Amino acid sequence: MVSLTFRRRTEDDIREAASSWNASMQTRRSVRHFSRDPIPLDAVEELIRAAASAPSGAHKQPWTFVLVSNPELKAKIREAAEDEERAFYGGRAGERWLKDLEVFETDWQKPFLQDAPALIVVFAKRHGADPEDRHYYVNESVGIAVGILLAGLHQAGLATLTHTPSPMKFLAELLERPAHERAYLLIPVGFPVEDCQVPDLKRKPLDEVLIRR
Repeated sequence: MVSLTFRRRTEDDIREAASSWNASMQTRRSVRHFSRDPIPLDAVEELIRAAASAPSGAHKQPWTFVLVSNPELKAKIREAAEDEERAFYGGRAGERWLKDLEVFETDWQKPFLQDAPALIVVFAKRHGADPEDRHYYVNESVGIAVGILLAGLHQAGLATLTHTPSPMKFLAELLERPAHERAYLLIPVGFPVEDCQVPDLKRKPLDEVLIRR
């Protein structure tokens, strides 16, 4: 055991920090139209480091983050992803699913996979390199790390998208990941284009998502 580093704040400071954080996060939106302008990859690496501080089952840290900026590799990822998306929009998805997607005006074409200057591919590790090294609560642990990463990227002034082509086995193949890692999420990162448009969505009010007891 080691001593905890913790600074206790006043109630007013806590309220101010909470209000400021909420105001910032309310402006976070998923972006599908990225500028090709470069971004500071060292800052992205620092935010991945922060994401990797997330709590995890038995502290197994069951995640791998692959930061892709190579144009040729991004093109291969786009090509493989569009193959899966073409099948998805062409019949794999049910009518209700496609109906729910109409507001986003999406189709099988995914130019953002090349336009965004960086892609972060998150892998979940079912166990360590040794199969006996069991990992626990993998989905929950990786989900928490991704949440921290998305929030951090937004706070740093970068736009993101959570992209989940299905299935995603091609990512492990293209990125040469071992068999005990599975692709969890693909996150394009960059600046939005100057005239970027996003769907006019409304978030549920607090009284629909919070129950007090």
